[in-house]
Amino acid sequence: MLFVHEVHEVRGRAEDDFEAAIRDEWMPMLAKADDARLLWFLHWVHGTGPAYNIVTVTAVKDGAAWQRLAERLQKGDLRDWQTELDAMRHGVTSSIMLPVPWSPLQEVDFTTVPTTPQDHEPAIYMEDTGWPHASLHDYTSFWGTGYYEPMEKRPKDSRLLDIELCFQPAYGTGRRKEAVLWQKVLDNNLLLTLITKETPAELKQPGMFMHEALNYRDTWRSRLLRTASWSPL
Repeated sequence: MLFVHEVHEVRGRAEDDFEAAIRDEWMPMLAKADDARLLWFLHWVHGTGPAYNIVTVTAVKDGAAWQRLAERLQKGDLRDWQTELDAMRHGVTSSIMLPVPWSPLQEVDFTTVPTTPQDHEPAIYMEDTGWPHASLHDYTSFWGTGYYEPMEKRPKDSRLLDIELCFQPAYGTGRRKEAVLWQKVLDNNLLLTLITKETPAELKQPGMFMHEALNYRDTWRSRLLRTASWSPL
């Protein structure tokens, strides 16, 4: 299973048209075959980063399915559609991602993914991207044992986040030493506390995640993303 992660730098006046093109054309087009499904459509929350940036994540069955889709966009029936989409954005940054071994999401059952617009409350996702000075394997393994496993032991009603996916760029498709945590925010009040309060000193002590993570990286980025109300997931 491959995950195509894209950050679209959309032209401000074309924001609604871009969203409609993904919702009304891209999502149902993918549903006509068993190669791929749109999973998430999210806005980079205003006030936390560049304006009119949109993140999409599309699941693709395998390498052969990706090639078929890529060729349709390059020289097939989707070429003109992609040309029209490009006119709505300043640029797009894409990576083909693979889930790390411990990631909760490894495979996607396409029969369970909605292929028509949903109607749900928007959800906030925290996307953490790290660039380790340690080996990528050691870093993502530490995320599993030092972050994911302790989090899973806590009751959900006491957690800020739920890790749904952890992935890294596939060979030749992105920055080599990079990994991404895809985390759903469970409690917006706890998120507000995180934003408005300093990290308590006791959480920075040896043995705590914030301290031990510095053995692997001190360069990372968090961004807050909000799903559209129609996003499949």
